[in-house]
Amino acid sequence: MPDSPEPPDWVVEQPAMTALALVSGLLALFVLLPYLQYVLFGVVLAYILSPVQRRLEEYVRPTIAAIAVVVATLIVVLLPLIYVATIAVRQSLRLVRSIRQGEIDVETIESVLETNGYAVDLVSLYESNQDRIATGIQQVTTGAIDLAGSLPGIFIGITITLFVLFALLRDGDRFVVWLEWVLPVDDEVLSELRTGLDRLMWASVVGNVAVAAIQAVMLGVGLAVAGVPAVVFLTVATFVLTLLPLVGAFGIWIPVAAYLVAMGRPTASAAIVVYGLIVTFSDSYLRPALIGRTGAFNSAIIVVGIFGGLVVFGAVGLFIGPVVLGGAKLVLDSFARVHTGERAAEDTLEHSESNTDVDSDADG
Repeated sequence: MPDSPEPPDWVVEQPAMTALALVSGLLALFVLLPYLQYVLFGVVLAYILSPVQRRLEEYVRPTIAAIAVVVATLIVVLLPLIYVATIAVRQSLRLVRSIRQGEIDVETIESVLETNGYAVDLVSLYESNQDRIATGIQQVTTGAIDLAGSLPGIFIGITITLFVLFALLRDGDRFVVWLEWVLPVDDEVLSELRTGLDRLMWASVVGNVAVAAIQAVMLGVGLAVAGVPAVVFLTVATFVLTLLPLVGAFGIWIPVAAYLVAMGRPTASAAIVVYGLIVTFSDSYLRPALIGRTGAFNSAIIVVGIFGGLVVFGAVGLFIGPVVLGGAKLVLDSFARVHTGERAAEDTLEHSESNTDVDSDADG
């Protein structure tokens, strides 16, 4: 039988200290768990705003710069975000109430479709699924409220987010150095992990969230100009759908265009179709412009990471979830490379392709 691998020296020589470190880490994790999503939100904000912090530190002390960035974040980002989310929830609940009370004029929509040669029994179809539609929208809204928590919990959570943001902006570099010093990992592997995680964070936050936010605002402005009701709710829904591959803004502007046709507004419907196509295909220009052509994520990691992240981490899981999955793959690749000395299959392929490109450039 082959000899079993021996444990590292630091485990054998100081088992009590190792056990104490593990217990301390677990206890700290239990303390963080109730507000983990707000802590992670603070980490993400610190990652995004760290360039602003460095620029301000050229003129003022780090503490003053961090306070200024935190106050600006509260005023410009967090308070408007809470306000928009509140309006979106109200509009969705109003839509649920309208569906349950039968305020939507389905007969008019059906008659308009019949005049255009489409004979569909929408009245019976709507009446048979009325409660299901309302219940589905209400469950989505209730789930969003549950993810955010109660008002006292949100207040405490935002306070935690702001303190985490302040601490990381002021002392983030020292915290990273300390973390690398504490972890029992070789410096070369730590440097590789740090670079890979930085790419993952940038691709997730900028490549997914920023692009989705831009497209949602663009479509929301178009819907407002067209006079579509519940614009804020539809804009938030566009943001969520745009995060998902192969779905995007199609899931919003196509039903809205059909609604406008049914309401006897074909010109507005055609305008929404054209504008919606522009918004949808802007992804091909926005993503490379913001993050370049990166292969940091594939579709499976994004979809599973988003929905799994929402369940585990709350709303911040929209962009933390894919980073967690991608980071787990990165760590496992590094672990396997340390123990086997071999590259992962895709790393080998990328390495060979880069060498091929270099050779072709040299030949040219």
